[in-house]
Amino acid sequence: MTDFTEFHDELRSVAGDLLAKDRDVEWSALVDAGWVGLEVPEEFGGAGASFAEVAVICQEIGRAASATSFLGGAVLAVGALNAVQPSASRDKLLAEIADGTTRVAVALEPYDFVPDAEGADRILIVTDRGVAVTEQQATPRPVVDETRRLAAVEPDTAVTETLPFVGDDGPQRLRDRAAAAVACDSLGLSDAMLAATVGYVKVRHQFGRAIGSFQAVKHACADMMVGISVSRQLVGAAVRAVAEDSPDAGVAVAMAKSYACSAAVDIAGKAMQLHGGIGYTWESGIHVYLKRATLNRSLFGAPSEHRQRLTQRYL
Repeated sequence: MTDFTEFHDELRSVAGDLLAKDRDVEWSALVDAGWVGLEVPEEFGGAGASFAEVAVICQEIGRAASATSFLGGAVLAVGALNAVQPSASRDKLLAEIADGTTRVAVALEPYDFVPDAEGADRILIVTDRGVAVTEQQATPRPVVDETRRLAAVEPDTAVTETLPFVGDDGPQRLRDRAAAAVACDSLGLSDAMLAATVGYVKVRHQFGRAIGSFQAVKHACADMMVGISVSRQLVGAAVRAVAEDSPDAGVAVAMAKSYACSAAVDIAGKAMQLHGGIGYTWESGIHVYLKRATLNRSLFGAPSEHRQRLTQRYL
């Protein structure tokens, strides 16, 4: 695989600068930045990039705990359309997504909590036969994480067209892509929580010393670092597998999703503890990351579901 480390570092830096300006990034800003069309083929106005580049953006969005429509409107939408057979309808949708004229959401089972479906111009419902294109309206669903917009859609709504998959494993490939994207998000927010905590324990003094010098605090930060290091390896392997369309992608994704999303909840919880009383206030912002990590843990498969999937290898 070609080494794009330098390019990814530059993309990460640019994304970090943009997301630092505003936690709520509008769809038009995502389009202008070129993120929406990353995986759209060049002939339809996109960048023709891969999931590896999309993963960089997902991680930075998680690091900023940013409220965007990138997951549903770009990661899942473009992924779903790239997974179906070429047609005039598919090509038109890809071009409209890339130039920002149409926002699309994707409904994987269950249909009660569809990312970024509220206000979408089209909703694609994934079935065993293909992707059903609908123009229905979604019903917003309140969730613990206020940075995510989830909504319910009706699976038996009027379908304007069904786009058949290329191959028989289209639905599972889309589920793997979704789970990998959420794992990237969790890795980014874990990084942010460790950085915030280390910065805080260096300046917060108690008994005449920085609390970061206390052994119990050192051990807690070390545990956070270990969790992030393992998550980074597993998420990296999952991203490569999805980007390369590896036959074993499901295994790598299940390992990354089950570990990284569980670890993120623990890391955000430790961050809240180590920030002391201020960590429990709205002003600290730690609660935003803890809620996001909690939703990520269950979104597109709880850790127990992915571990159950892994056990099937040994039966």
